[in-house]
Amino acid sequence: MDSEFWISELTDDDVPAVVTLCRAALDLPEDAAEAAEIVLRLRETAGTDGWSAKPRRVAGFIALRPVGEPAGAAVSGEPVSVSGARVIGVVLGSVSHRDRSIGHVDLIAVDPQERRRGVARALVARIEGALAGLGAGDIVIAGNAPYYAWPGIDVRYTPAICAAMAFGFEQDQPAWNMTVDLAGETAGAAPGATAGDEARLAEEGITVRRAGAEDVPALVRFTLANFGEGWAGEITHSVGRDQAGCHLALAKDGAILGFAAYGSSRPTWFGPMGTAPAARGLGIGALLLRRCLADQRAAGHDRVQIGWVGPLPFYANAVGARVERVFLLYRKQL
Repeated sequence: MDSEFWISELTDDDVPAVVTLCRAALDLPEDAAEAAEIVLRLRETAGTDGWSAKPRRVAGFIALRPVGEPAGAAVSGEPVSVSGARVIGVVLGSVSHRDRSIGHVDLIAVDPQERRRGVARALVARIEGALAGLGAGDIVIAGNAPYYAWPGIDVRYTPAICAAMAFGFEQDQPAWNMTVDLAGETAGAAPGATAGDEARLAEEGITVRRAGAEDVPALVRFTLANFGEGWAGEITHSVGRDQAGCHLALAKDGAILGFAAYGSSRPTWFGPMGTAPAARGLGIGALLLRRCLADQRAAGHDRVQIGWVGPLPFYANAVGARVERVFLLYRKQL
């Protein structure tokens, strides 16, 4: 402990205080509103769930300051840990399940009144040491799919970008999200909007329906064969999850032709989505996308983020999506 604050390992008992901190420290309203979902998602450790037998390794630390120093006594709603001290910062990290030599900084947040006092630097140093202890040689500020809240640092978080550069990280590839306005006519998320396309595909022997738990093994096999481990995990965590779901298209023989999922990372985010190469061009992807958006609209969401987008023209044409959030990814060799 120094004269101002100290770093402690994050425990499950401290999670409510961390959520309260993040609601104040995440400057963008859409992130602050889902602070609880973000923190809980990044803390998940389940590994044997049908797509990967490898246990997930995570680490987390909080920065603490004694109550009453220097901002005065704690007030109602202020993040206070089980130790009775104020939580002024948090960092969460994990090791990639695909490559154990890569560590991820998944979240770092500092109380706005405590910034520029060395809190973030101390937290990053601690998480780097923890990830190195788990075998990581490279540290990235990038989403560790399927457990992530952002692809990287949103360009609107200017202090975070400046901090990453100051801490020795070098910019890697960018990523972006697209936003869908579910109130707009082009989104096609109104009830019954997909009926015509579903009837057209039915005439070709293609069935479209919601995925259930019994579909997960086949979905995982389909995804691993065509798209990789990250998507397999996101599908697994979408089926049967609260505020999440998955829709799929099946051929006459029951073979999966495509899928679309939402809610794995955050309730207001869509993805991933994929169609078998032989079935592309039939409109399956756009139909499954609109079915997912209809679910999210029914859940009360008026805007949805399509996360970590690849085919921008497809989403722009299918549902009027537009690029809105741009993220910078960073890497540092230890």
